[in-house]
Amino acid sequence: MDSLKPSEIVIELDKYIIGQHDAKRSVAIALRNRWRRQQVPEELRDEIAPKNIILIGPTGVGKTEIARRISKLADSPFIKVEASKFTEVGYVGRDVESMVRDLVEMTISMMKSREQETIQPRAISIAEERMLDLLLPKPRPQSTASDSPKELELVGASMDEPASTREKLRGMLRAGKLDSRFVDLDVADRSMPTIEVFSNIGMEEMGINFKDMLSGLLPKNTKRRKLKVPEAMKILTQEEAQNLIDMDKIVSQAIQRVEQSGIIFLDEIDKVISRSGAHGPDVSREGVQRDLLPIVEGSTVNTRYGPVKTDHILFMASGAFHTVKPSDLIPELQGRFPIRVELQSLSRKEFVRILTEPRNALILQYTALLKTEGVDIVFQADAINRIAEIAEEVNTSTENIGARRLHTLMEKLLEDILFDAPDMNDARIDIDAAAVDKKLNSIKNDEDLSRYIL
Repeated sequence: MDSLKPSEIVIELDKYIIGQHDAKRSVAIALRNRWRRQQVPEELRDEIAPKNIILIGPTGVGKTEIARRISKLADSPFIKVEASKFTEVGYVGRDVESMVRDLVEMTISMMKSREQETIQPRAISIAEERMLDLLLPKPRPQSTASDSPKELELVGASMDEPASTREKLRGMLRAGKLDSRFVDLDVADRSMPTIEVFSNIGMEEMGINFKDMLSGLLPKNTKRRKLKVPEAMKILTQEEAQNLIDMDKIVSQAIQRVEQSGIIFLDEIDKVISRSGAHGPDVSREGVQRDLLPIVEGSTVNTRYGPVKTDHILFMASGAFHTVKPSDLIPELQGRFPIRVELQSLSRKEFVRILTEPRNALILQYTALLKTEGVDIVFQADAINRIAEIAEEVNTSTENIGARRLHTLMEKLLEDILFDAPDMNDARIDIDAAAVDKKLNSIKNDEDLSRYIL
């Protein structure tokens, strides 16, 4: 998907995000440039730095959704972090390097899951052979009076036809005819002693996973458990899948993907901008910016899996910038975000489209949810227009939370229907403008009233 043209990327984003054409164009170009960089001669490739982006606009206009959809389009490692969660080293809070470590951890987990899906058939096949070994005892020279009927049943013709007996047993296993039978299985004992580490720095900074380290030093204990065949098969399959996975290869590939195509989305970056000079909490805010600077510029972060370079990670930042401006960032950090895009506030027209057009449109979501109860709900055009109109009015008169206002209104509008749906017995419900006014006018009036009271 990295080879998508910018115009194709915008078309894909249009399926989920209404409006904000300028922002879509900017991120589409940034994504295409990552593909272009991979095509240039190797000696020039390392010199081409990503063009980081700041998305400016009020909450609920699509900033985070654009970044999230871009990462899916590119199938890139992606993580969203709130810049306000970080504090300067020495203050209480997380250090900024932790976002790179988190991105690496997430990417390794993602790639491990994909690898497990790939090798699952092979793991099941090996687990099946182990299960047959458990179910089919080794042939004995002769049966004795102490043999139980089940043992005799399984051993049966194994002296004369061991292969055919094994295949018959395999057929029974696959058909679920042995699901009620128990087997004795040696299972790894994963319990470990609790170890508390007291330090003046966070565990994330130490770059050490004590549990993994100690698991290599302590002897591996197993305990025998009596399990039903399906549960034992599940455990055996997990064990074999774990054995088949080459973790060194996965870690190496994950680090390479993070370094070459990782995306870090820094939300609320305006919250770490100083407003009144460097004193009080503003000292820490400016400190966070200075801590961010080397990572955004390009540095090496130590992780438990080894060093990770951030030179070619794409950073996307966003903020409402109500009381501050992007130019209030420290100059060095400003220079690392050369592309700035302003997203527009949403109006009634956009709200109508958000309710109906995207593939994940709210109307479609609620229709599908109620369909599971056998209830058909139909929204008339005038009802949709009225919902959008009320959302615009409330956003204007109180806090503007963008498209998130629609979630609040839809939940309130359908509250009774969602509660009573299991007892409606295949009902059809039509929602028109009058029904919307009946349910939502009181909310609008309360919102207007609270503006003056508060």
